[in-house]
Amino acid sequence: MKSKTIGFVGLGLIGGSIAKAILKTYPNTRILATASRESTIETAFEERLIDNNGLLKIHQFGQCDIIFLCSPVKVNCDYLRKLKDVVKPDCIITDVGSVKGDITAVARELEMTNQFIGGHPMTGSELTGLEHSSASLLENAYYILTADSEMNANTYSQFADYIKSLGAIPIQLTPEEHDEATATVSHLPHVVAAALVNLVNDTDDDRKICKTIAAGGFKDITRIASGSPTMWQHIFLSNKDAVLKLIGDFKDELSQFENAISSSDPDEIINLWTKAKDYRDSITIPDSAHSRFFELYCDIDDKPGTLVGVLQLLANAEISVKNIDIIHNREFEPGVLRIEFYTQDALDKARTVLTHNNYYTRQRTN
Repeated sequence: MKSKTIGFVGLGLIGGSIAKAILKTYPNTRILATASRESTIETAFEERLIDNNGLLKIHQFGQCDIIFLCSPVKVNCDYLRKLKDVVKPDCIITDVGSVKGDITAVARELEMTNQFIGGHPMTGSELTGLEHSSASLLENAYYILTADSEMNANTYSQFADYIKSLGAIPIQLTPEEHDEATATVSHLPHVVAAALVNLVNDTDDDRKICKTIAAGGFKDITRIASGSPTMWQHIFLSNKDAVLKLIGDFKDELSQFENAISSSDPDEIINLWTKAKDYRDSITIPDSAHSRFFELYCDIDDKPGTLVGVLQLLANAEISVKNIDIIHNREFEPGVLRIEFYTQDALDKARTVLTHNNYYTRQRTN
């Protein structure tokens, strides 16, 4: 698929990452974009990510071979309507939303199912915005594609190959299959994470004891509660029926634990936990740049200058550090000093340097 001009509606974390991945793979591509804030477009132009220095008018998308809709679901639907009489007949329009029901319905209503392919890159971060986008965000990430039967098989195949060329792994589903699956593994977990954070916040005392001693386990399972409230408002309202059904199912699961604990039934507690452990252990975590973290834990003495000494050793070895912090709650953590790196090579090099200087280090795995 030779696409010379690509359009973007929205240039945040996902849109920006796709644009960067395109330019990395196809550096001669012309990219046009619009966004909710003109400052985003100005920044992207200054970074030479896009070719326009200002918000696009709708008719300017008529130049595009592919258009990525990277805004909230409702906004994407509105833009699809606006683009109907603007785009070329062979222009492919795709979105990146995590709900497909609403926008597929609009494509059917507009009789655009022959050129609309739903898309959902299964990647992201709790961080948002163009400033956090990365060309590597798509690498080895599942990228779900949905299309109606009216879609030309050759066109779909070419687009799937294009997505694959950006480093992602295309998976074909129907819009209905997509919404049921993502409600289960993505939308409900976000509800649970947000509800758990709100529960802890509401029950914490004036001294904020829970917040102070929150350990790695709590932070890990609630990390996704830091996502964009506006985005999740759109998602929950767009996939309302599937999410509500799963909330009911989750209540039933909680009731099983509640009954086992209230009746002091040790066998049932073991059974419930073993069932969860076995299934969780069977899930393969993709070895991809977006899903991996490069964390090294190091024990250090509580003495003046010790932390500076560690950082100096890493600086002397020309090792870049992404983040560093002191772990005060060690309940589930393997060291007192957590150092995060950008790559596995940097982590390995740092561990060698610190070990040779008599520091005890451990690497935390995914």
